[in-house]
Amino acid sequence: TPTNAFAPACARLSLAGIHHDHGMTKNGMKREMSVGAQDENNDFPAEGNNALASLFNKIMQNDNDDSPIEKKETEEQKQKRLRFERLAKIEAGEVRRQERMAEDKFIYLFLFALQLLPLIGSDRIESILYFYGLAVATVYIGGRQEVIDTPERISKDNALFAPIFASLSIGGLYGLLKMGIDITAVYAIMVTVFGALAISDIGVPILRNVFPDIDFSSAEVPIPEPLAKRLDLDKPALPLDGLITLSLGVICTLAYWTPAAMEQKFLISNAIAWALGMVSLGAISLGSFQTGAILLAGLFFYDIFWVFGTDVMMTVATKVEAPVKFLYTAPPTDTPKSYPFSVLGLGDVVIPGLFVRLMSRVDEVLQPKNLSYFNVATGAYAFGLLACFGANEIFHNGQPALLYLDPSLVGSTLGCAAVNNQVADLWGFKEEDGEN
Repeated sequence: TPTNAFAPACARLSLAGIHHDHGMTKNGMKREMSVGAQDENNDFPAEGNNALASLFNKIMQNDNDDSPIEKKETEEQKQKRLRFERLAKIEAGEVRRQERMAEDKFIYLFLFALQLLPLIGSDRIESILYFYGLAVATVYIGGRQEVIDTPERISKDNALFAPIFASLSIGGLYGLLKMGIDITAVYAIMVTVFGALAISDIGVPILRNVFPDIDFSSAEVPIPEPLAKRLDLDKPALPLDGLITLSLGVICTLAYWTPAAMEQKFLISNAIAWALGMVSLGAISLGSFQTGAILLAGLFFYDIFWVFGTDVMMTVATKVEAPVKFLYTAPPTDTPKSYPFSVLGLGDVVIPGLFVRLMSRVDEVLQPKNLSYFNVATGAYAFGLLACFGANEIFHNGQPALLYLDPSLVGSTLGCAAVNNQVADLWGFKEEDGEN
């Protein structure tokens, strides 16, 4: 997950307490005025009558402009204005996120209800229902969620080399494990720190929907003056919603690091992984259909090789314990298992989810008349994941999910384009620069 994905959450805290400079104009900009120059509609010549022309221009300016003559803004005023505008942009984005989450409230309630499933049982059917519901619902709401900043765009070169870099990464982890060097703790610390920030970010619209009567846009918590000066705040206060959700993220991280067995806290791990996945879906954009197709094609072969061709994927997935995967307690057996969980990798949600999210942009731009690209892609993801679970039940071994998901996604969207008579439009689709 790119670090700038957490910029809004951090900025809301660091920019808190900024107030508007009332010495500015309506647009928040100081204007510099010059007098004495010749106006194209001025009857006075520029030369020989400079004093009289200047006086006339000043009188006319004062008559036509309600605002007084103002000086050019200072650097301090400029920085304050920019910080205020940034905070205003974040708040406007939070309102959009809150409204979109309210539209999808039943999906979020479904995700919450899924967390109660372990109380029912740990049989295979419960784990399949848990993973399937969690993954499909996350891809759907992740594809629809509003974001504040423009996502970081993946280039075709990035997509082309992604399988190589991923192979080097997983191969390096595997090599360290074989040499007896366990970096799980370091890796997990890094992930949980980002996880706390992710919970803080994704938690704001959830909190605002849970407590709609509280005006979080102005609700603040006073802090000591020395701390405010240290944080470079204009007012000794921090936003209430940001502090609450950040505290929740820290609590989840601390709970993850308690000495309790993972069987007792795997839902905490799943919550951190889910928050990271949601933030990733909002912070990264494939940019174009061709980039998405290249990325999925490369990772299609990557997943097949490392799962079927070696024991690398399974070893890393079970030996490196960090909240980058979804867990569900495995069914009880007569013989103890080396790893007591069923696993669904976070990448099996995020990578296809990025493609599904791109299809929501395709819908907005191409305006298909027959079939929605986003709905078709979401259905294709659900079908591909179901096929993966089916193969797992038949062959009783780990399956590369992207083997089933990637062809389902690319093939279904091209078929949808054919129905909409937009194959060329879809193939050449590319988001505009700076598009949010």
